[in-house]
Amino acid sequence: MTILLIEDDAGLAELLTEFLGMSGYEVLHCADGESGLNAALHYDNIELILLDVMLPKLNGLDVLKVLRQNSEIPVLMLTARGDDLDKVLGLELGADDYLAKPFNDRELLARIRAIMRRTQDRSQTLETNVSGNRQKRLELGDLQLDLQRMEARCNEQTLELTGSEFALLKQLSNTPGELISKDDLSEQCLGRRLQAFDRSIDTHISNLRKKLSAAESQCEIKSQRGRGYGIFSG
Repeated sequence: MTILLIEDDAGLAELLTEFLGMSGYEVLHCADGESGLNAALHYDNIELILLDVMLPKLNGLDVLKVLRQNSEIPVLMLTARGDDLDKVLGLELGADDYLAKPFNDRELLARIRAIMRRTQDRSQTLETNVSGNRQKRLELGDLQLDLQRMEARCNEQTLELTGSEFALLKQLSNTPGELISKDDLSEQCLGRRLQAFDRSIDTHISNLRKKLSAAESQCEIKSQRGRGYGIFSG
């Protein structure tokens, strides 16, 4: 598996390249946003991008904005600790997750593996329903979820979802009309425990609501303070 690392800190980039290499990943490193974006758009074998926010030539948020107009490659943002604005903006622009610097190498690896579990080879992705049969599709109102291809359609339109957004939509659609806590959604869909002041779930849900609304879906994601989120078909 090839990871594209877009990071201008040469020392950190060297450490991450070595660590990820020992963990079985091939790392392609770019030191500025311009060359990183070019690599992301032209190298076919890249499966995940580690994207720093503060970059020369083109900052990480601008890289992500252009990238999401052309690709759904999973992106893990690397942000400054405490910079909540960058975290929220990154998620709103389509990042799958974020990690604040300085971070533990093992946590980075866990985040990478969680993202890849959600976006692994789509031809091998099958879900099993409660009766034990292989379930390839999930339908709710005007929504159709293809669980093999990890694609969602509504009113003859394909919803452009990130891996995290699709995971959340699938999880909510599995139990329509029921509320699921943010803690459970974080563990089941993002592969990690929800931390205090973490707005990842809220931001991903906000993105989903906008995309459902743009497709004029009759399905609505509702929330109840302290209880979580649920999807309801109109």
